[in-house]
Amino acid sequence: MTKVKDCEQRTEQLLLPILSQLQFELVDVEYVKEAGNWYLRAYIDKPGGITIDDCETVSRVLSDVLDREDFIDEAYYLEVSSPGLTRPLKKTKDYERNIGKPVDIKLFRAVEGMKEFSAVLTSFTDDAIVVTVDGKELEIAKKNLSMIRQSYVEKE
Repeated sequence: MTKVKDCEQRTEQLLLPILSQLQFELVDVEYVKEAGNWYLRAYIDKPGGITIDDCETVSRVLSDVLDREDFIDEAYYLEVSSPGLTRPLKKTKDYERNIGKPVDIKLFRAVEGMKEFSAVLTSFTDDAIVVTVDGKELEIAKKNLSMIRQSYVEKE
C-alpha cells in the first residue's frame, strides 16, 4: 500500500467515529501534494448540507486526534469541507444516490471517441458503470474512470 493510501485510510479510521457521533457522513479523504505543499482533506456531508461551523468543529477534533496519533511525517495543511455541488462518486452509496441523474465523466482511455463527457448514470457494478449518452447506453470499466462526479444542474 502506498504511503498516500495509508495516510488516507488511517485518517478515515480516526474520522469515522467523530462523524458518527455528530451524525455526519464521510464523503472522502485525500492526501495530496500541490505546489510543493501536502494537504490532508476530509470531505463531509449531512442531510441539508454542511456549514462552516460543522467543518470547524470536525477540523478542531480531528486536528487534536491527528496530533496525538502523529503518523504523518511531512508538514501538511488540514482542510475539512463539504464535497460541493459537484461531489465525486467514490463509494457504493454515492453511485446508488445518483442512479438516473446526470454525471460528468473523465476517462483515462477514450470510449466511443470520448474522454470527457456528461451522461446519465443508469446502473453500476463493482467493476463497471452503465451510462446513457445521447440515448445510447455505454458500459465503462471503473478502472478507466479518471473522475466521475455529480453534474451541476441549475434549478429553475
